[in-house]
Amino acid sequence: MSIQQILESQRQFFNHQKTKSLDFRLSQLRKLKQVISNNENLFYEAIAKDFGKSKFDTYTTELAIIYNEIDFYFRNLKKLMKPKSVRTNLANLPGSSKIYQEALGCSLVIGAWNYPFQLSICPMISAIAAGNTCILKPSEVAEHSMNIMAELFNKNFDSSFLHIETGGIDETTELLKLRFDKIFFTGSPRVGKIVYEAAAKHLTPVTLELGGKSPAIVTEHANLKIAAKRVTWGKFLNGGQTCVAPDYVLVDKKVAADFVELLKNQIKFNNYQAESLHYTKIINKKNFNRLTELIDETKTILGGKYNEEKLFIAPTLLFPVNWNDKIMEDEIFGPILPILVYENFDEALHQIQNHEKPLSAYLFTNKDSEIKKFINQISFGGGCINDVVMHLANDNLAFGGVGNSGIGNYHGKFGFEAFTHQKSILKRATWGEANIKYPPYSDEKLNWIKKLI
Repeated sequence: MSIQQILESQRQFFNHQKTKSLDFRLSQLRKLKQVISNNENLFYEAIAKDFGKSKFDTYTTELAIIYNEIDFYFRNLKKLMKPKSVRTNLANLPGSSKIYQEALGCSLVIGAWNYPFQLSICPMISAIAAGNTCILKPSEVAEHSMNIMAELFNKNFDSSFLHIETGGIDETTELLKLRFDKIFFTGSPRVGKIVYEAAAKHLTPVTLELGGKSPAIVTEHANLKIAAKRVTWGKFLNGGQTCVAPDYVLVDKKVAADFVELLKNQIKFNNYQAESLHYTKIINKKNFNRLTELIDETKTILGGKYNEEKLFIAPTLLFPVNWNDKIMEDEIFGPILPILVYENFDEALHQIQNHEKPLSAYLFTNKDSEIKKFINQISFGGGCINDVVMHLANDNLAFGGVGNSGIGNYHGKFGFEAFTHQKSILKRATWGEANIKYPPYSDEKLNWIKKLI
């Protein structure tokens, strides 16, 4: 069956109201969780082939987040689906007003390769919870992970409700020609613009989860030891191939030397090696070559070593870096951390403001005035104070970008809202009808209108 035929069958399935009930949605989520949990070893094996990723990292950064997302809807879906009563204004009394959470219809989810399960399945979960059908197109870059999702999900779900489409750029291009009711894309800003343009032809609403150069600011008022420990973990998690990883560090000149030494010691202590279970390889040679070209040997103070056969790049620190260096042009998406120095805090904020809005931003300080300025003056998708990455693990926080780093958000109730339309309904009584809004008009009626409205 062609992808066009699958989409048409999904539209028929949706139009027959089969996805709308609470029981149906929960049963599909329950089945999804069971399919994944019963086949965890296959997921571990697939991602190990793509990344050399350990079971520990696969569970904590992929499967646990998926399970938590499903469990969130087990607990909250009934409440999320319930129409919300809102106040009815005086002009519409007697009457009542409600907002209904309406499923959008046939959705397309395009996943990313760096966390191939989490970034494909979590938005798919939201689509199902919101009462939509779904076609999922995982990234072909993580080929083994894509194939295991297709094998398991296509075998266990009716294609008229859920279908996994494999393939590469050609298949994605064909998908984007079709008319969906919602498109959810995770990837780069460059490809996000292509998706946005394709969606515009059908006026299809989109959520774009993109990226950018996410800063970490370390001020003189920070706990430097904690900052070094947490920046190291977040930056080199998944071999640096994390959209919310700190892309670079801005550190106060007064504490720069101390912070750099703590970073170096933390990296050595963590012992990142090609064989380490807690460190992954670069996804492919294309990305490996791109990253090695960014390593400036004249500014490398730690690391800089790599092995093409193993697709291994050692955690690398570049210091001191300035804004004109090549490493600062685009998102790094790898285990290279440039460190810049600033003279004063306002200057650091100004430098960030002069660049595209990042997906995430992080501040290490114990000074309230610096926290207030950071939150009020810098526009970014989301972030942390005195930590990195961990905001993503809280399903009560919306996750998404702003400006060049994305449109819309998801996780928890925000994912449900991303795949629904808020349909407003006013229900009027048929008694007590006043005639002031009907012709013939008069000055007296206008005066009453002014008082009511």
